[in-house]
Amino acid sequence: MIFSIDRDILLNHLLVVQKGLPSKTPLPILYAVKFEVHEDHMILTTSNTDVAIQVLVDDHSLNIVQTGHVAIPGRYLIEIMRKIVAQRVEFALIEDKIIVIKADRSEFKLRLMDVEDYPEVDFLDLNDPIILDSQLLKTIIRETNFATANNEKRPILTGVNFKYQDNHIYCVATDSYRLAQKNVKIRTYSKEFDIVIPNKSLDELSRILDTYNEDVELYINPNKVLFKMNATLFQTRLLEGTYPDTQRIIPTEFPVTIPFNKEELLQAVERVSLLSPKDRETNYNIIKLSLRADHVVEMSSTNHEIGDALEEIMPSSDVEGPVIKIAFSSRYLVDALRAFSSNEVIIQFAGEVKPFVIKGNLDQDLLHLILPVRID
Repeated sequence: MIFSIDRDILLNHLLVVQKGLPSKTPLPILYAVKFEVHEDHMILTTSNTDVAIQVLVDDHSLNIVQTGHVAIPGRYLIEIMRKIVAQRVEFALIEDKIIVIKADRSEFKLRLMDVEDYPEVDFLDLNDPIILDSQLLKTIIRETNFATANNEKRPILTGVNFKYQDNHIYCVATDSYRLAQKNVKIRTYSKEFDIVIPNKSLDELSRILDTYNEDVELYINPNKVLFKMNATLFQTRLLEGTYPDTQRIIPTEFPVTIPFNKEELLQAVERVSLLSPKDRETNYNIIKLSLRADHVVEMSSTNHEIGDALEEIMPSSDVEGPVIKIAFSSRYLVDALRAFSSNEVIIQFAGEVKPFVIKGNLDQDLLHLILPVRID
């Protein structure tokens, strides 16, 4: 196997497939990047227990002298490609055991892993895709994925639920203390689906989407989902189990509605939370919001060991409803506010011990919900 290619082109492709390399695995062969060099193109593959990535390389800078299949240790190969400054790199196979990498006056020899040990990666059959704009998909991930659970007590909550009905995809994430819900209208698609995609897989997909601006094709089966982005295939396993019915925890009546300038509210919450005490369960800072009779909002925190903080915030327009006092995690409100594109947000309260909902004037398809904590 002998080929040469532009160093930047190869590095860019390696940085994509790198996201499929495991940090820890009982199968050492998976630490390798599988190279399949054909007469006029090359395929790079990585895989771990959650994600499999494949990239087709057919750049005009690719010059193939001899075909072949090899498994090159991924971490070392990527570090070499990062460090060299040559414009072109050449790869040559020696005795089926060593790959020689030449770049100007640099030469590296890497011992290969046995490519025959590399498991066959079964990518989904490509038919009947859902088409999504790449930036819309990135927005869905940004606005929901942070609300998933981090611990494995309830594994199903460590992913985002994608449910399709009536030309809409409903994307929901919750860790049982808060909820993020995005409703997206898409082009016609025939089959209903209800899947849960792991949050770590969505994080990696989002990073790939940073450099991709065209439509993404989604292919779904009961166990996995494949995202096709031109020459890149990104496939992830799905979480098993039934996602909880989150609609029933969203209140339908809100006696109190307060509109805010998002940035003013965000900065006030961050300041007040500096002195706030930690909640025992979530370890997040707890603050209080009080709506006074004169419709001024007070944000406060009381920490018996450190001190107190109090801030007055003027609502951005008319307030509806009576006085209310409610306590909650400042971190949850900060995360929710940062997810909105809107300059103005509306917080709707169903009661002092009931979940409250945040909406944005420009984000009609986005809703965030936070559960309060009881005030002693």
